[in-house]
Amino acid sequence: MVSLANAQAYKGKGDIKAQVGLNTQSHGTGINLSTDFGLGENMSYGFVASYLLSVDEVAGEKPNFDDRADFKVRFNANIGNVFKLDKAMDIYPGLNLGTRNFGAHLGFRYFFTEGFGVYTEAGIPLAKYDTNAEGFEKYNNQFVFQIGASFNL
Repeated sequence: MVSLANAQAYKGKGDIKAQVGLNTQSHGTGINLSTDFGLGENMSYGFVASYLLSVDEVAGEKPNFDDRADFKVRFNANIGNVFKLDKAMDIYPGLNLGTRNFGAHLGFRYFFTEGFGVYTEAGIPLAKYDTNAEGFEKYNNQFVFQIGASFNL
């Protein structure tokens, strides 16, 4: 396989990533910030903060800060090497525990240089804390898609 970049998407233990991207979901779009810390050859953990900047009103009311914000801890299985992908690419399925639900995500990173790349992720809730979520409780508690920039730190 020909390498298009001289970069590595996941280095293993001690690797640190930061990501910033567009967060989009039903009835809202916003910003997503995340970090990942390498624990081993194929494992990492991290933190996620998202905030919906543009949201639909519900029954004529605008959401508060706590309706728009979500915070999570997450665990990833970095398996790009398992699929024998170029070192500039990584696939990472994972689980996350947030302020609104317990969920899963699937992500992909590609690094153009040693310090800069792009990522995309899709996530879903597996278990919602409020099974009868209504109104603003649905924000950050549904399928979400993200795309943005990834940085090696």
